[in-house]
Amino acid sequence: MADFNQELDASGLNCPLPILRAKKTLNGMEAGEVLHVIATDPGSVKDFDAFSKQTGNELMESKEDGGKFHFMIKKN
Repeated sequence: MADFNQELDASGLNCPLPILRAKKTLNGMEAGEVLHVIATDPGSVKDFDAFSKQTGNELMESKEDGGKFHFMIKKN
C-alpha cells in the first residue's frame, strides 16, 4: 500500500457516512495529499468510485482485504 498523509477508519459505518467523513477529512487536507480510508460497507466500492469522478480527487487504489475495503484518495 502506498504512503498516505491521513487515515480515516470508517469501519462499521454504512452509506453515506464513509463518503461524508472522507469529504470532511479531504476538505482539511492540502492538494496532492493522500487519504487512506478503511470501510466495511461493500457499497463503499461503488460509492468511492463515483465520489472520485464527481469531485476530481484521484482514487489511486481500491482493494478488499479480509472484509475491509481500503481506498487511497489523492486530493486534487
